[in-house]
Amino acid sequence: MASIRIILCAAAGLLLCAAPAGASTLIIGGGAAKECADAALDGRSDNASITTCTLALETEILNFRDQARTYVNRGVLHLRQRDFDGAIGDFDAASKIDPGLGEAYVNRGAAYVGSSRYGEGLAQIDQGLALGVKDPQKAYFNRAIAHENLGDVKAAYLDFTKAAELDPDWQAPKQELTRFTVKRP
Repeated sequence: MASIRIILCAAAGLLLCAAPAGASTLIIGGGAAKECADAALDGRSDNASITTCTLALETEILNFRDQARTYVNRGVLHLRQRDFDGAIGDFDAASKIDPGLGEAYVNRGAAYVGSSRYGEGLAQIDQGLALGVKDPQKAYFNRAIAHENLGDVKAAYLDFTKAAELDPDWQAPKQELTRFTVKRP
């Protein structure tokens, strides 16, 4: 089997412009927790949506799963605002409530990647992928960013490729792959 060398064609710093991808979780039912989930799923990041999530956590009677998911959804909104500390706090709260919720780990990993804590991000993303997540392509994309910034270009290439395979309609990993050239000896 021929070995593969991967050569990065553009500066590694280009990836820092890309926002980490976050995954939200669905809440069934009504009320503020559902509105919070809808905001996260719809890609919003406004302060009013964060307030709705906080209202749900402070005033609604939620089972432990919905409470953990609401923390994840609010964390995703913080992540989109690049409030990495706020996001990490919410993902930590979600993990304490439901340690098996993979989205809390992959999103915490995305927050670490966004704040240039790449090694910590890798560990969290790996743990979340092992637990299972709804949108693994986003985890692979963020893991690729971490790998590249840690100097593991081959792992970055493989993770961008996996993200593109898992969601063929998503352009972000395809765009990142255009920066790589694969040479076979």
